[in-house]
Amino acid sequence: MRRKASKIKNTIIQYAKNNSKEYILVVLIFIIGVFIGVMFINNCTEEQETTIVTYITEFIEKFKSIETIDKGNLTITSIKNTIILTVIIWLAGTTVIGLPVVLGLILFRGFCLGYTISAITFTIGVGKSITFCLLALFLQNILFIPALLTIGVSSIKLYKAIINDRRKENIKIEIIRHTIISLIMLGVLILSCFIENEISTSLLKIGIKYMKF
Repeated sequence: MRRKASKIKNTIIQYAKNNSKEYILVVLIFIIGVFIGVMFINNCTEEQETTIVTYITEFIEKFKSIETIDKGNLTITSIKNTIILTVIIWLAGTTVIGLPVVLGLILFRGFCLGYTISAITFTIGVGKSITFCLLALFLQNILFIPALLTIGVSSIKLYKAIINDRRKENIKIEIIRHTIISLIMLGVLILSCFIENEISTSLLKIGIKYMKF
């Protein structure tokens, strides 16, 4: 088991080293998305601010009052959305014109994360928001973000192969490789869905009881 774990770890490290430029690109795009999300909240109108505060406050109050959460349905919905996202990225990654779609989705996911964290911070303050975000967002995103970025990197690699190498056989190999990586990362993304709905939800419900809102 240790040898297998070590081999997997070395393979991941080597893959990251071999594709460092691509990883830097997708990480930068993701960070830009986060920054845009934060700036969007910081530049909201008073009406938008009121809407955000009302939504977050109502969510917390509703979350506090619910005795039992239907985690099964939440998990199924998350998995469906994750599969759709992965399929779109995979399909876009297999075409030359689809690369902007892949990068756009990575930017959008960064925006969503930045927007969410900033909205929570704006509503409940820095101190409570740190605890709230750690409980609600941290665990699943440890897996979700790297997996999403890895599919993005794989898409860029396939794009380069199609542009630089016109041989059909090599392109087929790259498509197969892209498909395998996407499937592996889909497994990681699905695992993040389980963590989000089975673990993070429970932790947040416990945490909210001790955070005085």
